[in-house]
Amino acid sequence: MATLINEATGLLSFVRTVEAGSFTAAARDLKTTPSVVSKAVARLEKHVGARLFLRSTRALQLTPDGQAFFERVAPLLKEINASAEVLQAATEPTGRLRVSLPSEVAHFLMSSIVTGFAKRYPRLHLDVGITDRYVDLVREDYDVVFRVGHMAESDLMIRRLADIDMVLVASPSCIAEWGTPRTILDLGKLPFARYAIAGRPHSILFSNGESIVTHGRIDCDSGHALRVSALEGMGVAHLMRFVVADDLRKGSLIQLLASEPLPSQPFSAIHAFRSTVPTRVRLLCDFIADEAKRFSE
Repeated sequence: MATLINEATGLLSFVRTVEAGSFTAAARDLKTTPSVVSKAVARLEKHVGARLFLRSTRALQLTPDGQAFFERVAPLLKEINASAEVLQAATEPTGRLRVSLPSEVAHFLMSSIVTGFAKRYPRLHLDVGITDRYVDLVREDYDVVFRVGHMAESDLMIRRLADIDMVLVASPSCIAEWGTPRTILDLGKLPFARYAIAGRPHSILFSNGESIVTHGRIDCDSGHALRVSALEGMGVAHLMRFVVADDLRKGSLIQLLASEPLPSQPFSAIHAFRSTVPTRVRLLCDFIADEAKRFSE
């Protein structure tokens, strides 16, 4: 029994250290001392027969073995925690719920999440991160991440919540300067406010299979920045329709090439839980799936 407890302590200490970035931060999270955490990890390394961290006075870095071990162990700990939650007698969800939302989706849904979800479950502590960047769900200890777009193949669980219509828009001033494109080829000659991740802009794909590689003077990594750039006449922007619905109604942005449809983009919830999804995660996903129906209104 003592060996089993030591191994469990070592696993938890190891995972928390990776997520927090140091023994000190992990100890703070686990409400113990850095020495206890360090010794627990050292016992775990001895047990598995591999060095998991490279230690120095300035940094703590995962070894390749440590990275591989973390990617296998962290989801298992999440699954254990989720299974324990199912056995709890409480009739309402409790504890921390760490969530990541894209900026424009958060702008659209945050009020509902606070008034319709958080107030409904007062024993939950919501920890909401708002970013369009890729987040490492396991390593950064998120319970669930919501994202727009197709996800790369992985061991993560993906629940598709909605399909989001996309649109190409430009300001009246941009159209006055560059003209109204009549074909996809014409569109490729216009400047774009381009969506770019890690400095790499995305090409525009149409439902008929055609695509264009865009050019322009501004690259952005958020829908908000793209919308502002389009409104200010910097170029054409490829955006979620619900983000610019009011602008289209007001005429401050104009849809381009409506006759050439764009593929819709999936809006999904991504998590690392497998057979046992915690109640708090399931409830939030259900809530946001219902709210996401407004994306197509």
